[in-house]
Amino acid sequence: MTEVFPYFLWYAALGCVAGTIAGLLGVGGGLIIVPALSYLFELQGIAPQSTLHLALGTSLGTIVFTSLSSTAAHHRRNAVGWGIFARIAPGILVGSYWGGLLASNMVTHSLKGIFSVFLLLVAVQMLSGARPRPTRTFPGPLGSTLVGTGIGTIAGLVGIGGGSMSVPFMIWCNIDMRKAVGTSAAIGFPIAVAGALSYAINGLRHPLQASHTFGFIHLPALLGISIFSVLMAPLGARLASVMPPPKIKRWFAVLLFLVSLKMLWSVVG
Repeated sequence: MTEVFPYFLWYAALGCVAGTIAGLLGVGGGLIIVPALSYLFELQGIAPQSTLHLALGTSLGTIVFTSLSSTAAHHRRNAVGWGIFARIAPGILVGSYWGGLLASNMVTHSLKGIFSVFLLLVAVQMLSGARPRPTRTFPGPLGSTLVGTGIGTIAGLVGIGGGSMSVPFMIWCNIDMRKAVGTSAAIGFPIAVAGALSYAINGLRHPLQASHTFGFIHLPALLGISIFSVLMAPLGARLASVMPPPKIKRWFAVLLFLVSLKMLWSVVG
């Protein structure tokens, strides 16, 4: 196995990029971390049938820390709807664990196809700038649990914090955009905790030809990305005040679009 240290520098660099983009555009780092980690794990000689699973589990592990940092910042600005959080969190926990369980038992090609299609949909949405019109109120306890379960399942399956789904849903339910973004950051924490736990536990049943792992979580990657993404997120937030986020968002969407096509081609090929 190749020495970990040279790759730790790549993990740190990836954390810097993910944290800056997250602070600048308000998107979850998982969209960047998962394909990049999958590629880095392949370079290290990790078995191809395990690289994407490791990337997904590790991505959720890093979101545990970045979501805490982001939530604290939004809370200081009174931008987190804790009542909404309390209603949707139980379903989120169940769904995210279930999504991790599903992914842990899927073959790599199927999982890569699902992630590629999701990435493609996110890219198209970002390029179009489409947002749902606010037409209704937030659902009651049962509806909130069902919605949370759905969002959590998809987020756990593709290794993200769920903001690309939870923010549009809350806007549709007449939640203010600022409050929707802050609450989404808070929702990312139970998604990440339950999802990472699922990948860790269920990954133990799958023998990996990789060192420094716990289930489907790569510990050096978790450490490097978490530290530097948390440090760089405030820089991204400051850059947002002097740079044009809409234009950068379009370029980022193009990048996601190309990455999704490359992954889909590898599946079809």
